[in-house]
Amino acid sequence: MTTSAIAHTNAATASEAGRELAAAVTEALAGAQADALIVFASSRYDYPALLEAIAAGCSPALMVGCSSAGEFTSESPQVSSACVVALKNPEMKFSGGLAEGLQDDRKRAAADLVASFQGLDSPDYLYRSAMILIDALAGFSDSLVEEITLATGGMYQFFGGGAGDDARFQKTHVFFGTKAYTNAAVALEILSNKPVGVGVRHGWEPAGMPMRVTDAEGNRLISLNAAPAVEAFANYAAETGQIFDPKEPLAFFLANVLGIHSSGTYRLRVPLGINDDGSITCAADVPVGSTVYLMRATEVSSAKAAQIATEAAIAQLEDHRPKVAIFFDCVATRLRTGQNFGLELQALHNSLTPASFAGCNTYGQIARAEGQFGGFHNCTAVIGVIPD
Repeated sequence: MTTSAIAHTNAATASEAGRELAAAVTEALAGAQADALIVFASSRYDYPALLEAIAAGCSPALMVGCSSAGEFTSESPQVSSACVVALKNPEMKFSGGLAEGLQDDRKRAAADLVASFQGLDSPDYLYRSAMILIDALAGFSDSLVEEITLATGGMYQFFGGGAGDDARFQKTHVFFGTKAYTNAAVALEILSNKPVGVGVRHGWEPAGMPMRVTDAEGNRLISLNAAPAVEAFANYAAETGQIFDPKEPLAFFLANVLGIHSSGTYRLRVPLGINDDGSITCAADVPVGSTVYLMRATEVSSAKAAQIATEAAIAQLEDHRPKVAIFFDCVATRLRTGQNFGLELQALHNSLTPASFAGCNTYGQIARAEGQFGGFHNCTAVIGVIPD
């Protein structure tokens, strides 16, 4: 059986926050050591001080996590805070891995992560899952997810996201033990004989005409239909009566993201800024030759997507009940919906009750699950559900 603990704090200092979180975990687990502890923390905290205080206070066997851009639990969403999920289950096996140098060599980084996995050659567990957290500002997140999938031979399902920094987009970190790393990724391997549910869904639909990506370099979208990328956004704004200010485009971008069409689904990319040459910097790679659409969504459709993702994950548990869930959604979704982001969390609460959840707003979301579109996403609800 799974025992879990969730704690949340907005304490003023990192050390105080760490002590509060550790005390809450210790109380919830009746003094037992957590097998794994996941930490999400605002960039306002000193990460080593926070992590060291948590470790000193509750001594988890394994601790991973990342910086974030909004933190939440079953109780309420917050910003400039920190939260943790502690897991304990003698019938599950947890392992942690760290990979550095994402910008230099994704294949090697994937191999370093997967080297920590103990389920590749083990017949003892029926189900293999892993939570992956990435320094998304290092770039190449989509490539890394593909390399991890190849390195595991498709034997694992994944969920996770890209670290944040309170929507500053300057520097993001992943946590392994009591240290914080940039240009890195961490993994929490979960081996079990009960299924772990993974759900992924977004509430966006195409709003404009299809366009061909005629030039791009990584996350820099250079041209659409052989014209500077910025022109497509400006023309669409004029057609739909929206305000598009090239000097302050983020509000428009958050409401009009790009959807990369693939096999009847749309993988989302959030535009972030306009460069002097008319190219657009996006939150993740946009492949040359792909067909893209400008997309639209509402607060209601985003909440419905979170509900569907959660229900899909719960259905994968078969006859087991959900115990605790880890939820990731995009910082762009929170910025776009504002206070109405609570509608998504309420949808999770309604679907999961009496199970609890915690998570964070991320710079991209990771999902690989059978029967669902996978890879590295933006503006997408991703949830991992741990059974009882």
